[in-house]
Amino acid sequence: MMKRRALLALVLTVAAAVSSSCGYALAGRGSFLPADLQTIGIPQFVNTTPIFEIEQVFTERVRTEFINRGNYKVLPQTTGIDALLIGEILSVQIQPASFTDQQQASRYVLTVTAKIEFRDMKRNTVLWDNPQWAFREEFEATAGTDALDPNAYFAQGSDALDRVGTEFAKSVVSAILEAF
Repeated sequence: MMKRRALLALVLTVAAAVSSSCGYALAGRGSFLPADLQTIGIPQFVNTTPIFEIEQVFTERVRTEFINRGNYKVLPQTTGIDALLIGEILSVQIQPASFTDQQQASRYVLTVTAKIEFRDMKRNTVLWDNPQWAFREEFEATAGTDALDPNAYFAQGSDALDRVGTEFAKSVVSAILEAF
């Protein structure tokens, strides 16, 4: 009986210690970045896709998201900074997600794959990276376009590229700041 109580006390003590230092924060509010990282360099992303200007839009949206999410000074350079975020847009694919009764696609999934690295330049360490970051967004089919062609989707107007870029930026910056 005494061993059982001692074991229970030990388990409860360990559980309390672990839960009190778990590091959880409200989504969108936490940051694991060292406090001395105030200036972040975000140079133009590299674009290896045939999508015109996607790297410009995505880079600008990531810069804006970092500015909006904290007290960071964001610059386009790779030197004279505390941290560096580099990105490469690897691919953009569109696939049918749902179909009508006539077997025509009614919704599509857009998948953007990117290589992202966030480096602490002061300590020369990688704080966060993902060589195959996959961002997905669903959208309704639009009549009169080749919906499986990403260029046709983005050519429908700058709204599509802006919307995808904004959501991509939110997901990347959240992953970096919240270390998930």
